[in-house]
Amino acid sequence: MFPILDRMTRPPLWRRYDGETTFVRPPEARDWLPWAELRAESRAFLEPWEPTWPKDALVKDAFRRRLQRYTRDARDDEGYAFLVFRKSDDFLIGGLNLSNVTRGIRQSCSVGYWIGQRFARQGLMTDAVRTSVTFAFDQLRLHRVEAGCVPTNLASRRLLLKSGFQEEGFARKYLNINGRWHDHLLFAILGPDPR
Repeated sequence: MFPILDRMTRPPLWRRYDGETTFVRPPEARDWLPWAELRAESRAFLEPWEPTWPKDALVKDAFRRRLQRYTRDARDDEGYAFLVFRKSDDFLIGGLNLSNVTRGIRQSCSVGYWIGQRFARQGLMTDAVRTSVTFAFDQLRLHRVEAGCVPTNLASRRLLLKSGFQEEGFARKYLNINGRWHDHLLFAILGPDPR
């Protein structure tokens, strides 16, 4: 088991970052209840775009296991999980992950995100994704950030394009979403690209 790192012992890059309307920070044990409540109230909204939820998806022990995995990933420079908060009132609105951090000749990662239904289509996640991309390029010194979305997820596609990503391709049966393999549109942004 890996210990959950507190604010004093987590990797120095894994901390709060501010956007214009949102800020992102690593999840902490105290976030479980607001996280679980937001995910529960948004379940029908989120499920079509996410992997199948396990039966214990929202329980405290499952959240604790997530924190342990996030801690290990950040310590090993393999991924960075963040919760997203609205700056005006510090209210939790969603989450995002920079995963599959690859060094060497690739210097890249993938970004994934979710937002509570009542906060969708307000530009908040666009701001958070832009903030995470800045973190990936300026702090992690990556060259490329990739993302994928189901072709029918028009809101996610618009978000990526507004965040500076370019559509690069199409992948057949790319990810298992809600119990089925789905095609995905592939997007990427490079460090030198306009943001």
